Amino acid sequence: MKKVLVLEDESSIRSFIVINLRRAGYEVIEAESGEEALEKLKTHGDTRVALLDVMLPGIDGFEVCRRIRATNSRIGIIMLTARSQEMDKVTGLMTGADDYVTKPFSPAELTARVDALMRRSGGGNDDNSAEISQPPFLLNTRNRTLEKDGQRIKLTQVEYAIVKMFMENPGKALSREEILDLVWGRDYFGELKIVDVNIRRLRLKIEDNATNPMYITTVWGYGYKWGA
Repeated sequence: MKKVLVLEDESSIRSFIVINLRRAGYEVIEAESGEEALEKLKTHGDTRVALLDVMLPGIDGFEVCRRIRATNSRIGIIMLTARSQEMDKVTGLMTGADDYVTKPFSPAELTARVDALMRRSGGGNDDNSAEISQPPFLLNTRNRTLEKDGQRIKLTQVEYAIVKMFMENPGKALSREEILDLVWGRDYFGELKIVDVNIRRLRLKIEDNATNPMYITTVWGYGYKWGA
């Protein structure tokens, strides 16, 4: 059974989410505080997607996200926020989230986001080629890892998908819309902003100088290009 953690302190909203995810075939682990969510993840280590409400008493959703990412790069994380400010979205993504959903949201939208992350976090063999080598990077598509000069770089599933997309298209300028389709899927409901923030986060991990990137370069007014 595919497990999803739902961290939401408002019982009515949590019940709404749980009912719809169960209808979609997911096993749901419920938590109403950040502390409870972190404890339940310890006992449900096979959880593949976590939905984290931002506004919580005690440990907020951003801090829960940081703590999860400190030990688990493979789980998919979606932030739930009642606020529409850009800063909340950017903060959630920069702390390690893969996606965000602004309340109120439809059951179809939420399920589609979870489905997309679940597919991506499923692992498995990507293709016939086990490695893509573009010095100083080596991408192993069987165990979904990236090395730079022989040193492992911890990537989330979305970051891995972005790197794989770029390394399969070296030197090609890719528009934000193309990146969104290739990484998040054509049925993705979200905004182009998620591409920019994930690229920014990825640059912090792989570039020698993230403010002057050599590997993921910006094509102004269009998108990005891989130049390793």
